[in-house]
Amino acid sequence: MAEEIVVPAGAGKEEKYRALLPQVEALLEGEEDLISNLANTAAALKQAMDFFWVGFYLNRGNELVLGPFQGPVACTRIGFGKGVCGTAMAQQKPIIVPDVDLFPGHIACNSASRSEIVIPLVIDGETRLILDVDSDRLNDFDATDEVYLTKIISLFNRHFE
Repeated sequence: MAEEIVVPAGAGKEEKYRALLPQVEALLEGEEDLISNLANTAAALKQAMDFFWVGFYLNRGNELVLGPFQGPVACTRIGFGKGVCGTAMAQQKPIIVPDVDLFPGHIACNSASRSEIVIPLVIDGETRLILDVDSDRLNDFDATDEVYLTKIISLFNRHFE
């Protein structure tokens, strides 16, 4: 198991993700507990990418319930189709929000959050969990984030098979 997450100093976003992905894979290798793996993944993403907030919401009876996260206190429950996370759950696709204040029905768990990316893990037509990442800067997420965060969340497929 990894003891430290290392990304190249001064590296660009894609280079950081490329360095991070195999480290997250190694961190999860051999550990079967979903909550432990989500917790370590949230910590690794926060440390390596310096996100404002990063965490997971788990689908519990068609409602998202807060799971492991790193950052300020967060919303505990999010309804189906509500806010960015609930919308991603309903649409079953990633959502990038350049300015959360312009997203209809945005749920402000923390007023310092300015932009957001949400990646659902969909298995057999059901959203099982959501990876939610917030930034305190506008327009902080792009296709590079979507590609690599999707790769990271796909590591959790095995927990639902």
